[in-house]
Amino acid sequence: MKDFVLCHAAHGVWFGVFSHFDAVGIRHGFSTRFGGVSEPPFNSLNLGVKTADQKERVVANRKRFCDAVGVAFAHVVTAQQVHGDRITIVAAADRGRGHADYTAAIAGTDALITNVPGVPLMLFFADCVPVLIADPIQKAIGVSHAGWKGTVAKIAQKTVLAMQAHFGTRPGDCLVGIGPSIGPCCYEVDRTVIDPLSQNFSEWQKLVSPRSADHWLLNLWEANRVQLLEIGVLPENIVISGICTACNTALFYSHRAEKGQTGRMGALITL
Repeated sequence: MKDFVLCHAAHGVWFGVFSHFDAVGIRHGFSTRFGGVSEPPFNSLNLGVKTADQKERVVANRKRFCDAVGVAFAHVVTAQQVHGDRITIVAAADRGRGHADYTAAIAGTDALITNVPGVPLMLFFADCVPVLIADPIQKAIGVSHAGWKGTVAKIAQKTVLAMQAHFGTRPGDCLVGIGPSIGPCCYEVDRTVIDPLSQNFSEWQKLVSPRSADHWLLNLWEANRVQLLEIGVLPENIVISGICTACNTALFYSHRAEKGQTGRMGALITL
């Protein structure tokens, strides 16, 4: 069975994993709110250095999360996320960039890919969709930050294609995990989102349900799944956690549900 489960580690850290990644030895994890040192409204495992939280607490939280997953915190590579569709290839020389300092993170990037063992990739979320990608055949990994802009720009699809171009990845070999994020139950959008969505997805109407005049509920999970299917990722290899962050603010951070006064989770993957 392919599913998403929560695990418990030292210091009360809870994080989620996908069983189909574990089955092929891909170390990864999605953080929750539990097990950190931050005070409200960032309680407690806030990983976002761009929030108003104290940096020392965020760094301590990041280390706790990395320890829980079993990766070297000092080796983690992060990015300065901008809601775009730029993908960066991470080399061995990048090891550790941005792990504790935002200014050292890779600039202007919303997806990271690598085929270098021991170079963990981590991006940050609080409603946007985290997409983890693993190619167990060519030994390559990726992580994408897919908010509505990234989803409409098909960043998850582009990440797999970048892995194909640079590492020889075949989409049919990829395993994908779509982590906790705002669900179709809560993500209400207007024409600002629908207009570009309709231009990039031919069957966009299957991704939305009417809410009111010029307002819809958008299924970001399905939009990311569909774009991956388009390039040959197998449906049985895509697992969606199905957990809505806005519905579960006791466990996860939600920018929308908490009106911006909240922290960030991390999605982490390494070879």
